[in-house]
Amino acid sequence: MTQQPALTPQRVLALLGAVVLAVATMFAVPSPATASPAAAAACNAPNWVAGQWYPVGSIVRYTDGNHYIAVHENPGYDPVISHWFWDPYTCDDPGGPGGPSGFVVSESLFQQLFPNRNSFYTYGGLTSAIAAFPAFATTGSDTTRKQEAAAFLANVGHETGGLVHIVEQNSANYPHYCDRGRPYGCPAGQSAYYGRGPMQLSWNFNYKAAGDALGLDLLHNPWQVEQNSAVAWKTALWYWMTQRGPGSMTGHNAMVNGHGFGQTIRSINGSIECDGGNPAQVQSRVDTYRRFTERLGVPTGGNLTC
Repeated sequence: MTQQPALTPQRVLALLGAVVLAVATMFAVPSPATASPAAAAACNAPNWVAGQWYPVGSIVRYTDGNHYIAVHENPGYDPVISHWFWDPYTCDDPGGPGGPSGFVVSESLFQQLFPNRNSFYTYGGLTSAIAAFPAFATTGSDTTRKQEAAAFLANVGHETGGLVHIVEQNSANYPHYCDRGRPYGCPAGQSAYYGRGPMQLSWNFNYKAAGDALGLDLLHNPWQVEQNSAVAWKTALWYWMTQRGPGSMTGHNAMVNGHGFGQTIRSINGSIECDGGNPAQVQSRVDTYRRFTERLGVPTGGNLTC
């Protein structure tokens, strides 16, 4: 038998110290985890500036240190006061808004929706573009988010024959998309601004505006839209999220504010198709939207035609 050491005053103090340390450990509150470098980088949003114009999808860091995302375009309204224009945004959540894993349409479903698509229109290109417009298909209820995704994909599918065509097929139209009355003219050439990409971006002024918004020189190099899948998808989302076209609202606002799929048609090609202009084309878009919402398991909502 091993002899036990004597219980001296020093040993009593040591034992009491060990007990106190154990109890403290049991009831300690864990310290917050340090953000990973990737998460920290995701929070690198600019500071909010009063009076600055913010398009839909803009992410800012407010004076309280929190981040907010513009769900409606606005001239720099205060994010903590103007709740209709801004939503809180957790920018370091890799599975949250803007992250590829957060898109309501999976890659396998995307492939099923467009079985004959051109290999140029990659799912990765789409999710990369979505990261630049984090309000897309992340605003509102789960039903609203899926309806917006279905509406966007139905329209770009219609514009491209099921994501088959990268460029406009009628080359006779190519010289018509140069508005030389603009101060910047058509530096890429008279016939350079024909329709390209999922939304068939056309006209020199649209290439100029899209390029300025995306940080790309599309005015001088519009061919990027037919050469880079992510750029092509970004131009389509840029139009969807920020442009009213011949309509009164963007496609995004039409869907998230309950105005219906018909208003997205009006914003894209309403001057030609709506109000009886081409009912067959309108019906084609609606039929595709119906099919896509059914696959996503949500109702179509009202106001389907224009």
